[in-house]
This record gives sequence, C-alpha cells and structure tokens, in this order.
Amino acid sequence: MTATTDLIVFTDLDGTLIDHDTYDWSPAQPALSALKGMSAGVVLASSKTAAEIIPLRQTLGLHQWPAIVENGAGILSPNGAETQDASQYNELLSILTKIPPALRDLFRGFGACSPEQVIDMTGLTAKAAQLAKQRMFSEPGLWLGTDMQKAEFLKILTAQGVTAQQGGRFLSLSFGTNKVDQMRRIIETYRPKHTIALGDAPNDVKMLEHAEFGVVIANPHRSPLPPLTGEEDGHILRTKASGPMGWNMAIHDLLDRLELH
Repeated sequence: MTATTDLIVFTDLDGTLIDHDTYDWSPAQPALSALKGMSAGVVLASSKTAAEIIPLRQTLGLHQWPAIVENGAGILSPNGAETQDASQYNELLSILTKIPPALRDLFRGFGACSPEQVIDMTGLTAKAAQLAKQRMFSEPGLWLGTDMQKAEFLKILTAQGVTAQQGGRFLSLSFGTNKVDQMRRIIETYRPKHTIALGDAPNDVKMLEHAEFGVVIANPHRSPLPPLTGEEDGHILRTKASGPMGWNMAIHDLLDRLELH
C-alpha cells in the first residue's frame, strides 16, 4: 500500500492529550486543528475502553482513524462503534479468582468495583465510570501491596499467560498485545511518511521509541520517565509544559521541524 498521509500522530490520553486532573483537552485544540488541516492522522492510544473512546473520538473529530484501546489489548476500527466479544475479559477475571486471596485482594480491579468505587479511584463522572467498566480485553486496577508481593502476584499471572503493564495510575492486566504492537499494524496499513508519538507513562515508552519522533509529556504528578533510546540524538523530546498545553507546543514544534505546515 502506498502512503495515504504524510503524518500519523499516536497519542496517549490521560496526562498527555487530556489534563490529568480536569480531563480537559482544549489547550491542544490549535495543534489538533493544524493536523486536521493537513489531513494528518491522529490515533488515540489509551487504557480507555472502546465504549469510552467512541464518543471522545467523535468529539475530537478523529472518528475516521483507528484507535488503540485498553493499553493495546484491542483496536477500534475507523468509524467503528461496534460492541465486541468480552470473552477474553471474562477469562481474565476467572484467572484472578484462582489466585490466593492474600495476593488477589491486594489488586483492586475495575471488575470487582462498583461504579461508585471506580469514580473514587479515577475521578470520572458517573457516566464515564460506567463506560470504563465496559471492558473486553484487559483489567486495570490499583496495586495495594509491596513490590515483593506484586512480583509474586505477577509471577502467578505470567504462568497463566497474563501480562501486566504499568500505566500512569493503574496496573493493567491482559493476554498480550500492547500499544506498540497495534501501532506497528496501523503503520503497516497506512504507510505514513512520518510518525510522532506522545505519552507520559511507562506503558507509553515502547510507542515513543518506535516513532520517528517521540515526545515525553511532562507530568508533575509522577516521577519523570528515565532516559529513553533515541533521546541523545534528538528523536525523543521532552516538554516543559504538562498535559494538553505541552502536547500543543510539541506538535507545533515538530510540524515546523518536519516542514509540514
């Protein structure tokens, strides 16, 4: 397939395109408009579910592009609003029930929480919390134990074919694929001339390093990511401004650098 766009931008949401506290994305609107004006692709890549991504993608005017959901455990097709099979998620919950209670109880997953508890954990609205519980591929949750207990918990899960990714707030469990796996598939399909990836958390690192240019968005709520591959030669950048403000500035700077305005 020949190139269908000069640029595709892959972006995390919470703490990156969307403000960590307010969930506002409006400071990024100028850069989003610039990308739309040049027909660049913007692929949302998040721990959010398809049910959460569908209305947000529509609001952002990005419905014609695929989206990476549940930390890369699934993908939402362009213009897709389909309800998919939740058998993977149910199998994952079944495995969790077989873990010794002393360890299992240290992981507070969304599946075991009421919508009210999800609201307390995330700060989401009641409607958004309901959407966050409509999972198909992965189980995010808070780890409440020690690092040693966490290692034992993950050892048991690994033996059952379950993998874990640490995001900004939550430990996310699934049966395999991550953001960069889905990113590779999308690049293979669309063949863009340039790629940019933006994120702020450990589960974004591989995606940032795989892009032509990766951008670490500043997040004052957590320790910064360690130095990444490609940072010394200028292919990994870091913003001073956080959230959507940093996102907006980084995109404009890179469009100038790539002479794509």
